[in-house]
Amino acid sequence: MEIINNGIGPAENEGYNRVDKYDDQKTEKLTGLYKQVLDTLGEDVRREGLDHTPLRVAKSMQFLTQGYGADPNQIISQAMFKEDYSEMVIVKDIDVFSLCEHHLIPFLGKAHVAYIPNGYITGLSKIARVVEAFARRLQVQERLTMQIRDCIEGTLKPLGVAVVIEAKHLCMVMRGIQKQNSVTTTSAFTGEFLNNTSTREEFIHLIGTHLL
Repeated sequence: MEIINNGIGPAENEGYNRVDKYDDQKTEKLTGLYKQVLDTLGEDVRREGLDHTPLRVAKSMQFLTQGYGADPNQIISQAMFKEDYSEMVIVKDIDVFSLCEHHLIPFLGKAHVAYIPNGYITGLSKIARVVEAFARRLQVQERLTMQIRDCIEGTLKPLGVAVVIEAKHLCMVMRGIQKQNSVTTTSAFTGEFLNNTSTREEFIHLIGTHLL
């Protein structure tokens, strides 16, 4: 197994492994399959530019789907702290990179996540790690939005959760309808964000405001 360490210490790796791991058997099998793909497309995998491409793609796909090896619930549960705070906590503009499960073409954008604590808070970086853990899988944006919401709801048991994702899908930009400026927005709410219009409106206002 090949391991490339990104310099993150042991404490940062709890529940979410940021070390790039390539399984030797998977790498070998995927390399062979991508050689067949390139050959089927009419390319010569022996030429200089493509000589190592099947191996690079085999590793790339393992990195892009490493979320299957992460436990998002554990990411949150390992960093829960008792705190008497019941106002909105927002982590916005979280970068999202994922692969559309329909065409294996990327979609990318921003996630905005909020929750209202009910006795417990979590480390702010853990919210971003949960987003990353679900995004690094074959996905559709709608499911990704709900998975993030349900994970935070199920572990922290807050008074409410709000998730909004804005993303550009390259399957719409590069193929099919080829609408280059289209952006897809999805949302999912629970608790106070679902039942209280003013709370939901405050969240929407804050994620659209530049405060720094």
